[in-house]
Amino acid sequence: MIQWLWPWVFVLLPLPLLVALMPRVTGRQLSTIRYPLFSQLPADQQTVGGTHNWLKFISWLLWLTLLLALARPQWVGDAVALPVEGRDLMLAIDLSGSMEQQDMQLNGQPVNRLTALKDVAGDFIKRRQGDRLGLILFGEKAYLQAPFTFDIETVNRLLQEAAIGLAGKSTAIGDAIGLAVKKMRAMDSGNRVLILLTDGANTAGVISPLKAAQLAKAEDVKIYTIGFGAEEMIVNNFFGGQRRINPSSDLDEATMIRIANLTGGQYFRATNTQELNAIYERLNELEPLAEEDRFYRPTKALYYWPLAFFFAFILLSLWLQRRWI
Repeated sequence: MIQWLWPWVFVLLPLPLLVALMPRVTGRQLSTIRYPLFSQLPADQQTVGGTHNWLKFISWLLWLTLLLALARPQWVGDAVALPVEGRDLMLAIDLSGSMEQQDMQLNGQPVNRLTALKDVAGDFIKRRQGDRLGLILFGEKAYLQAPFTFDIETVNRLLQEAAIGLAGKSTAIGDAIGLAVKKMRAMDSGNRVLILLTDGANTAGVISPLKAAQLAKAEDVKIYTIGFGAEEMIVNNFFGGQRRINPSSDLDEATMIRIANLTGGQYFRATNTQELNAIYERLNELEPLAEEDRFYRPTKALYYWPLAFFFAFILLSLWLQRRWI
């Protein structure tokens, strides 16, 4: 189907006729622009009549094709379904010094918390086709490592390159939430989610976690919090014996629960990589892809066709002038 972007241009179609009907200027001779096609009409009346009619016809064709080009015709195709709309997911990852704690197992080998997180979260990121991801790394301060993007490979690479202590040894949970809200505020998506993972409590930053959560609620940002770290670990003491400790004693679960409840999210507790992987699987169910279909109509510009005829008629008029005059 053909549509016109500027159909109002066609109101200029009778303009040459209106100019022709205007009264002629009498008295002092005025300087004018001479159109070469009419400047040297032959004196022979039989030839003049035929030539004049042809030139008038071509002049109208020139005017018509010019207006057709200015009206910007375009071909609009049938509606095509767009891929299902994804989510705006911001990942906020704790890089404080406590993430060095080696209380995780990966492929039967003891690893620190960040290494285990990279393995599980990296797989989660790889499966986020259609989602727009962002990445915040926080410690003593919060930093936007990756703005919202569909380039999930880059987001995963930036996560894998993260190092403990890169953002400082302390934990600024409130600043991380505040930064995420600031970046999501400009997004037009109605499905904005922050997944925040930490293994400790808020010990730094300029804004408290609960105050930041209230800002997130006001901006309709849903926060899912994950407390990460084993609850029991056997360590060797100074005298060669062993004792059991809780390496997650600093984890402020009460605040994490309040943040999630305040924003309509949910709190999860992961004490090993299997539970962390199950949490990310659960997040797929809690935040499904939008079901509403979206369509667009492909368009193709056609203005160059009447423009090509315009130049062709100019060449034809020049040829006729050369032949008859």
